[in-house]
Amino acid sequence: CHSMDHFTSLNKLYDEYEWKGPFYFIQGADPQFGLIKSWAVGDTNNGDDEWKEEIKLTEQAVQAVNKLNPKPKFFVLCGDLIHGMPGSQWRKDQERDLKNVLKNTDQNIPLVFVSGNHDIGNAPTRETIDNYCKSWGDDYFSFWVGGVFFLVLNSQLYFDSSKCPELKQAQDVWLNEQLAVAEKHKCKHIIVFQHIPLFLREPDEDHDYFNLEKSVRQEIMEKFHKAGIKAVFSGHYHRNAGGSYRGLEMVVTSAIGCQLGEDTHGLRVVVVTDEKIVHRYYSLDELSSQGMEKELLDMLAKQI
Repeated sequence: CHSMDHFTSLNKLYDEYEWKGPFYFIQGADPQFGLIKSWAVGDTNNGDDEWKEEIKLTEQAVQAVNKLNPKPKFFVLCGDLIHGMPGSQWRKDQERDLKNVLKNTDQNIPLVFVSGNHDIGNAPTRETIDNYCKSWGDDYFSFWVGGVFFLVLNSQLYFDSSKCPELKQAQDVWLNEQLAVAEKHKCKHIIVFQHIPLFLREPDEDHDYFNLEKSVRQEIMEKFHKAGIKAVFSGHYHRNAGGSYRGLEMVVTSAIGCQLGEDTHGLRVVVVTDEKIVHRYYSLDELSSQGMEKELLDMLAKQI
């Protein structure tokens, strides 16, 4: 009996290599339990002892996603799940409370987690990454949905791998193997999720806290461009931004949690069609009260 189950699940897995028409997923970023209070009191190291506001916002996000019809294929959270850095005082409580909210996500909507700098540290170590993996799953992996190949990357390894160079190297080797697989399977699109954006607006902008160092960035952009990757979705900036590099779109999505710019707490709806990837950022209020707009629903309704 067990082997039959295994066979069915394998079939289902291979099934996902096939394009079956348009679908959509939801991208959220930076619920970052604890930042709102610590930002307000001006102490981002120790001021994160309260996160009532973030609990409310994330509950609202989950409710909005659960109400959507048709259902999204998955809900991805692009890092900074919590504010407390590895080893900080409130971290365990923040993680527990976030998991309690996320547990209410519709059972038919898989959750995908991406590691951010607050989850594994600005300069991660083997230990901080291991702890993240125990809590949230692998720090990098790939999956197929309806003929589209998705890659989740650990962008901290590109930001500062000084304390674990061998882990950066392992991700690089793995990534090259994955891109070779994607080429062999002739997937419809390749889409990447990572916490830190390659760039915020221009591919050659200066390096700062919110993007990747220029030489690292250039190397990744070239690799992604050559592999035919269509889009990279990130968070980290707590504002909406983005740009493109030779046909590769860089999408920077604002936060579910604390806003650092003019945007509202929100989520991004991403529709994957035969020829393109179309996305729109919705405020949580808008998405929970009105759902997706007709234009996007019409794209989903177009059968092959």
